[in-house]
Amino acid sequence: MLKRHFLALVSSTMLAVPAAHAAEAMDPALREKARRAVDAGLNYLRTQQAADGSVARSAGITALSLRAFLESHRGYNEGDGAFITKQVEYLLSKARSDGAISESLQNLSYNTSVAMIALAATKNPKYAPVISAAQKFLTSHQIDEAEGYQKDHRYYGGIGYGGDERPDMSNVYLALEGLKATATDPKDPVWQKALVFVNRTQNRSESNDQKWAGNDGGFVYMPGWNPPEFEFPAASATSSYGGMTAAGLLGLLFAGADKNDPRVQAAYKWMTANYTLEANPGTNKKHGIFYFYNAFAKVMKAYGEDSFTDAKGQRHNWKIELAQKLTSLQAADGSWANPDSKAWWEDRPQLVTAWSVIALEHALK
Repeated sequence: MLKRHFLALVSSTMLAVPAAHAAEAMDPALREKARRAVDAGLNYLRTQQAADGSVARSAGITALSLRAFLESHRGYNEGDGAFITKQVEYLLSKARSDGAISESLQNLSYNTSVAMIALAATKNPKYAPVISAAQKFLTSHQIDEAEGYQKDHRYYGGIGYGGDERPDMSNVYLALEGLKATATDPKDPVWQKALVFVNRTQNRSESNDQKWAGNDGGFVYMPGWNPPEFEFPAASATSSYGGMTAAGLLGLLFAGADKNDPRVQAAYKWMTANYTLEANPGTNKKHGIFYFYNAFAKVMKAYGEDSFTDAKGQRHNWKIELAQKLTSLQAADGSWANPDSKAWWEDRPQLVTAWSVIALEHALK
């Protein structure tokens, strides 16, 4: 059974981090520039709200937009008016009888996961029943014995979009983030089952029992497969890349692995060694680069280190560099979008703006 400790929801949205390490502080001018960028992004999202409160007619994008408002330095909440409450109402209107929160049968687990996080961020206990039902949906959606899969199957413990039986690391990390944000019992079997799948997406043969596994510590999209958009050479079809390594490391941390865990250390080493903000690390492509910025900001904040040294011996402060990068990419209307790739909706400014605002908010904390 899931134990629900609703009053702890928001405090558990991200992992507790250790005391701040000595690191270069963000210049006040850059901090103010980043805060203004957040405000401009939120203003853009507000202009995108339809009469029913939705953004882009999508439960997922609406949830990301709502989260961006609620977690901003402005501290927006439901008391600030309709631009918040109507987004909440739209999400609640999309709660289904099976517990999912989605406007359609597509992207069920993705939409449910991000909606849970947004509803938790309201700190409003009225939404506990909807969140509890969403928890049950996600745990029942996990691939395990109930669907006829045994632990030796490569999909075991995974979660897919919904409607597609193939799970992937992206949906697993988002589901675990949603479950973590809503104080799901850490002893619930969902966590250990998820770790089985997470292990099988990491290029670390010591903990991955799949024959294809390498040993660089990074992650792939799903066991033995990567999206063809990256055009990995056939011999490197299971190459590690940045978006999934950030997602995989988050999955490990959300599921209870600590910083000293060798899987965590291997993933962190890959991510910092291959660090770049000019492409999706591990590729020379910009497909999914804003997804990477968002997941990277979240995992670095969760890991608790502001600075690191890359494989070339160069020292980086991720908060400063990500703030510089994102503020340089913002359009005049306050939005962000990927001009180099339409893959995975990154040409849609409503989605990418919400991701970018959330990433900046993590850099500013």
